[in-house]
Amino acid sequence: MQKRNIALITGVTGQDGSYLSELLIEKGYEVHGIIRRSSVDYRERIAHLEGHPQFHLHYGDMGDSMSLVKVIADVRPTEIYNLAAQSHVQVSFDAPEFTADVDATGVLRVLEAVRQCGLAETCRIYQASTSELYGKVEEVPQNENTPFHPYSPYAVAKLYGFWIVKEYREAYNMFCCSGILFNHESERRGETFVTRKITLAAGRIAEGLQDHLELGNMDSLRDWGYAKDYVECMWLILQQEKPEDFVIATGVQHSVREFTDLAFKHAGIQLRFEGEGLNEKGICVAVSGSASESLIGKTLVAVSEDFYRPTDVVNLWGDPTKARAKLGWNPSKTSFEELVKLMVEHDMAKVASDGAAVKVRMNLAEYLEKGIVK
Repeated sequence: MQKRNIALITGVTGQDGSYLSELLIEKGYEVHGIIRRSSVDYRERIAHLEGHPQFHLHYGDMGDSMSLVKVIADVRPTEIYNLAAQSHVQVSFDAPEFTADVDATGVLRVLEAVRQCGLAETCRIYQASTSELYGKVEEVPQNENTPFHPYSPYAVAKLYGFWIVKEYREAYNMFCCSGILFNHESERRGETFVTRKITLAAGRIAEGLQDHLELGNMDSLRDWGYAKDYVECMWLILQQEKPEDFVIATGVQHSVREFTDLAFKHAGIQLRFEGEGLNEKGICVAVSGSASESLIGKTLVAVSEDFYRPTDVVNLWGDPTKARAKLGWNPSKTSFEELVKLMVEHDMAKVASDGAAVKVRMNLAEYLEKGIVK
């Protein structure tokens, strides 16, 4: 009898959760996701999957052990992907206790729930870790043996999650491992994250819907990959004979300035950067496509100290050698240039669509006011 693959995903409504759900359904899995009860609809990333016979949702919360035990006992998964987290670094400085409860203790709750349900020997667990563990980096690039130096409440909480997974693996012989994910983006990335903030702003500025974009440290260096590629590596990690931790990265590094420059180019805006630190500006020097010539000469990108972190991680660069060699994963499947182009094209279409919807609402209001539509 063929083994029945049943996956349980926490954080299923997020960028990674939605891509992973699609991947696992394609592979024939029965996919279950945990969602929090809310009066606000936040399931747009998985709306197209709801109603699929292989896709099921359950209410639960990373802060509620009883709900996790109940879902795991009912579903009896063969694989758990723990993607749920308070994942915004800046927010972790404002809400450090909540971040610790979800990102640190939440991991422990999942591990214990698996044990309490008697699945320690049959359920494999993937923990979504983060390159922020390296923080104030001690070597470049970073690999599985690089010392950790977390530099934010988020990173400190995630470090507990990493080590408690390792402890349960060694203490209880559980198949649980961490993927140390470097920055991974997509058109499904949350709009408060810097990459999406940049691509949306480029589209809005090109369409005359936004004056300028404010950013933090333009010199920060990141290893940016495509989230859809990264979830494949998550799955591969749980298919190995022995549980191990892996760095998931592209091995290529770019600055926030480079990302911004390329995003605006794809939106039809050529920038020239001048000044340093808080005085740095991105000035429009040429336009193409739908971007207005009135933008030329204007400062479209500025730096604000409001977006500087109390302690900032400035040099993240992953070494995917182990994942490439042991998993056969291709970290170069989607290039940096392709990623930025994909995101900008999506957000240009979104801006155009949102603008059309606004016009329709305005026209309808005018018709109603004039009594044209009864």
